[in-house]
Amino acid sequence: MRIDAHQHFWIYDPVRDAWIDDSMAVIRRDFLPKDLAPILKSNSIDGCVAVQADQSETETNFLLSCAAQNPFIKGVVGWVDLRSEQVEDRLAHFSQSKLFKGVRHIVQAEANDFMLGKAFQNGISKLEQFNLTYDILVFPPQLKAAMVLANKFPNQKFVVDHIAKPYIRDGKIEEWKVDMQELAKAENVYCKVSGMVTEANFQHWKKDDFTPYLDVIFEAFGTNRILYGSDWPVCLLAAKYEQQLNIVREYIEGFSKEEKDNIMGLNAGRFYNL
Repeated sequence: MRIDAHQHFWIYDPVRDAWIDDSMAVIRRDFLPKDLAPILKSNSIDGCVAVQADQSETETNFLLSCAAQNPFIKGVVGWVDLRSEQVEDRLAHFSQSKLFKGVRHIVQAEANDFMLGKAFQNGISKLEQFNLTYDILVFPPQLKAAMVLANKFPNQKFVVDHIAKPYIRDGKIEEWKVDMQELAKAENVYCKVSGMVTEANFQHWKKDDFTPYLDVIFEAFGTNRILYGSDWPVCLLAAKYEQQLNIVREYIEGFSKEEKDNIMGLNAGRFYNL
């Protein structure tokens, strides 16, 4: 099974989606399952995981509704307020849906020590009982907090989104490399090869730009803890779906069939219990 482990849907709202500024006009519109379905089919992708883009339970309900109506959406990573005193009740509520697979908070917009907060960690501590995963969305300076979190909850499944957004357009790698190697030592942490094109120069990236970063990820995490994700439609800022997919496909071209199958779907199936 081929799985795109990271994509988004939204009905564009200029207030809620103010993060989509003038430089991102290409994604300033609705993106719905009917738009993605033919793209997945033409690229031989069997299904996907829909990930939250807005910090609200309304968003979680919207994604679960999309998934319930479209069988190719195999799971949802939604949003729940992990810092709430009612977090356990809210997780129980959403877990009534078998399509609810995990939770994400947009930590990249928070302080570097956000994940070390007592209330947030209390929320993280409640995920395991519901067999829920947690998607780590951070910038490189927040990786040290991610290490603390992963080691504090060794039985919790974590996945790093977008290889932690290294500074590809600036060619910076060393500090990010050291931190990713350290984080990968925690065997409960996986990594998505996703969202890379939007960390490069939107108009002038080359496939070779990503090779040093992919080398780090594959050496650190191995082929059993890496998931492919498109980050569609955000990827459209810098690449067509086929272009971002081909970066990964060409990189793993010389891998064994088993390794390719794991990276392109089986790891996602196991991680998210699809």
